Amino acid sequence: MSYISVIGAGSWGTTLANLLAEKDYDVTLWAFEKDLVQEINRSRTNGTFLPGVTLSLNIEATDNIKDAVKTARFILSVVPTQFTRPVFKGVASCIASDTVIISASKGIEQGTLLTVSSILKEVTNREAAVLSGPSFAKEVISKHPTAVTLATKDPDTGLQLQEIFNTNYFRVYTHSDVLGAELGGALKNVIAIASGICDGLGLGHNARAALITRGLAEIVRLGKAIGADPQTFSGLSGLGDLVLTCTGPLSRNYSVGTNLGKGLTLRDILASTKSVAEGVATASSAYELSQKYGVEMPIVEQVYKVIYKGKNPAEAVKELMNRSLKSEF
Repeated sequence: MSYISVIGAGSWGTTLANLLAEKDYDVTLWAFEKDLVQEINRSRTNGTFLPGVTLSLNIEATDNIKDAVKTARFILSVVPTQFTRPVFKGVASCIASDTVIISASKGIEQGTLLTVSSILKEVTNREAAVLSGPSFAKEVISKHPTAVTLATKDPDTGLQLQEIFNTNYFRVYTHSDVLGAELGGALKNVIAIASGICDGLGLGHNARAALITRGLAEIVRLGKAIGADPQTFSGLSGLGDLVLTCTGPLSRNYSVGTNLGKGLTLRDILASTKSVAEGVATASSAYELSQKYGVEMPIVEQVYKVIYKGKNPAEAVKELMNRSLKSEF
């Protein structure tokens, strides 16, 4: 059947590779770490990022990215956002002209302020589809019911990819707003850090509910200013992903925020895990986007100041609560 290469063997990349392999697709899974490649091929496990799971025999791991992409009919990028450009820049010329690229990463590149599909378009000179929505890898690999969004600019490609990814536990909806799907998936990580800070400070459920709601309002404002469809943010890649990431302890970004609220330093928090919390880098990009487009994003601003300016989390909350009064809409 169709030959699919998954670039990035973290928890989400490995989970999606296994989902596709269990549908009898031949899947190549690229990992940077040679020892991880050997482990996957030898023992069918990824103990670093997805412990306790036996992977499909249809997965072949490799650390040679050129081999992974040059014969692929479909390429699924699950590389952390800030590494997407250098990873694909070196192999863009190896990708066949008819290969379809899909991004499953959620972030905004620092400096350029581009979403992942825009990075991929710059590097490979082709449009990329986007897979987004509320989906913890641990629950998907356990085949718990999950629903996601598959956004493409070409409807026919969207229908094709919908069939490829859909299973009886992983329901895929098509969408045409690629930018909106990406912004929802990226910005919710910043709000999730704020939500974790609230819980780390012990501020209660009222505070978290207010933060999620007002965080969504900020995402909609910025998305609308950039050119996304506001309705997108009421869907799976917007509200759905936001609620999951802001309330679930499996969320890396929420966990970062919780530990910040408890007084741990960002350096120590990040040093304690090999997994990437995309919201840390995206906080800077989101703040810069708010300044660029003149969009008021007070929650994003405070998260940015906590992470990059060393602001005390409790002071950040106090400043949010003491802002000038206004109408909700």
